[in-house]
Amino acid sequence: MTYSMKPILPLCQSFGILNNNKLFTFGLMFEIFDKYLLELANINEEELAAIHASAKIKHFRKWQSLLHDGEILRSMCFISSGCFRLFRYDQHGNDHTVRFGVENWWMNEPESFNNGMPSRYNIEALATSTLIIWNKADLLELQASIPSFKHFFNCLNSRALEAAHDRIFNLISASAEERYVQFQKTYPKVFNSVPLHMVASYLGISRETLSRIRRDYSHR
Repeated sequence: MTYSMKPILPLCQSFGILNNNKLFTFGLMFEIFDKYLLELANINEEELAAIHASAKIKHFRKWQSLLHDGEILRSMCFISSGCFRLFRYDQHGNDHTVRFGVENWWMNEPESFNNGMPSRYNIEALATSTLIIWNKADLLELQASIPSFKHFFNCLNSRALEAAHDRIFNLISASAEERYVQFQKTYPKVFNSVPLHMVASYLGISRETLSRIRRDYSHR
């Protein structure tokens, strides 16, 4: 399916989303999202225009927070550029990284978003980043009016659940070395871009163990 920005831009301007100075930037921000969505869902140009019109663009500085524990996450976020992590503090004040989010991925805390509950988790940017954001009410309205978009999110939720199960199984069954190799495959752009203690936390190993594994693999 081919897609042109031509029918989208006038509509976005009519909604007051853009001015002429920001028109080109807006198109670039959505380019990655459009390619991703149209490869996975049967969305026509009119529907895509509605999806665009309901979205907001937000830029984040490195270390800027998207969500603090105790807050309610009211938006679904697509990472147009950059990197984020979802993490939680234990009773001793140590933070544990649960997942990373990179370009072309969604960033969410489903318990808070779906149930309207204060989050037990935090989300922060690990690099200068850009998100495309839909608030919950607009997202539900889009899903109600665009069946293929609702089906897309149903599939997305199923895949997220499968990934969570795989991660749990990997943590309890795989060796530290196997988890390290899998991490490199899953997050090839992350490993050399974030502090090692975050990677070690995600893998469920100490920073010293991670450093040893890295040394061993560098000599192979």
